[in-house]
Amino acid sequence: MNQAHIATYIRSYRKWSGLSQKELAFLLGYPDEVPVSRHERLRCRPPFCIALGYEAVFGVSASKLFPAAFDEISLAIEVRLKALEDQLRKSNRKGRNPVLTARKLEWIYERENLKQPNASNGTRFS
Repeated sequence: MNQAHIATYIRSYRKWSGLSQKELAFLLGYPDEVPVSRHERLRCRPPFCIALGYEAVFGVSASKLFPAAFDEISLAIEVRLKALEDQLRKSNRKGRNPVLTARKLEWIYERENLKQPNASNGTRFS
């Protein structure tokens, strides 16, 4: 599917559960519904503990509740990971600890292969 992600699914899960914004805010420890409204419209991102609170309330991972934010963060991580890989490859033979550098490069390689749909399931990560 080539459609853009919905910014957040908080509203959908809240409506499905029958909770009002005020009730959800109460469950999360907020004094009123304003932050929930802002999170639903992604006017601001929830703090980490609140994102975990949404996960606890709805039983859905924060990455699924906030897919647009997750995709944005993931993309930034991938760009920085590629820069780190390039840096490690350049310093591989000159580094102070070539074994550690090799392990980092191995981890990056394994991580990339795990993301591919046809990667083997015989890895230590599940």
